[in-house]
Amino acid sequence: MNLCLAGAGAFGIKHLEALAKIDGVHVTSLVGRTREATGEVARRFRIGHVTTELAESLARDDVDAVILATPTPLHASQAIACLAAGKHVQVEIPLADSLTDAQEVAAAQRAAGKVAMVGHTRRFNPSHQWVHRKILAGDFHLQQMDVQTFFFRRRNINALGQPRSWTDHLLWHHAAHTVDLFAYQSRGAIITAHAVQGPPHPELGIAMDMSIQLKSASGAICTLALSFNNDGPLGTFFRYIGDSGTYIARYDDLVDGKDQKIDMSKVDVSMNGIELQDREFVAAIREGREPNASVAQVLPCYQTLAGLERQLAAQP
Repeated sequence: MNLCLAGAGAFGIKHLEALAKIDGVHVTSLVGRTREATGEVARRFRIGHVTTELAESLARDDVDAVILATPTPLHASQAIACLAAGKHVQVEIPLADSLTDAQEVAAAQRAAGKVAMVGHTRRFNPSHQWVHRKILAGDFHLQQMDVQTFFFRRRNINALGQPRSWTDHLLWHHAAHTVDLFAYQSRGAIITAHAVQGPPHPELGIAMDMSIQLKSASGAICTLALSFNNDGPLGTFFRYIGDSGTYIARYDDLVDGKDQKIDMSKVDVSMNGIELQDREFVAAIREGREPNASVAQVLPCYQTLAGLERQLAAQP
């Protein structure tokens, strides 16, 4: 299978490292913002074709599918372009930064009949997979999720400390991870959602602090705190509270309520959520099936985000 990766930045490199571990997958084309920097990444991963134009890659016969790790504002339009060109596509989270755009991608997928998947990585992290399997087995009934998503981003830079050409967003990006995961783990539609936010940053123009409350049709509730103002520790921390135990997920680690580490070495073929996400994308294409985290499956998340955005816009 021949893939194109669009976006040669910090997250794009994570995908290239993951794809290198999947048998039979070859990255034949790399799209980036500047030719020089993109060329350096291409040489590192031995990719033959380099361009700054996605359309050039989509016209190639040696591209079967595309992974988009590009700036958020481009996700929806580029995903639609990939589908229109007859390519399968995986778009990094978020699918879009508006519900209208997300719905247009879903319509394009239905029209093209191709695999279209979104990088909702939390569905694939072994820590969350372990909890999900207990839920499916009936051994754990989720009652509450408490989640903290804390970063220190008072300047517009990426994970490598490089200037960004776009502005990240707590609601449409970072909250999307938890909103989708909560619905996935509670196995119910989100029926109640409330949000409040702090004042906007004077230069970035976005809220730097946010609090979200959710309720699932299953009866479970979720409290999510987000901040770009937090000066460590950084990351996202998940606490699952259920009828038969408490579990705390910290990236690749999972402990119980007594802080006893849980062995996840046999949950999946890798501990790398990005690799597992990419393996699912490739497998769905090869097997001709809908992937986990398909556009259709995650669309309700963006419906919830749109409702929260309307609430926040109406607040003083």
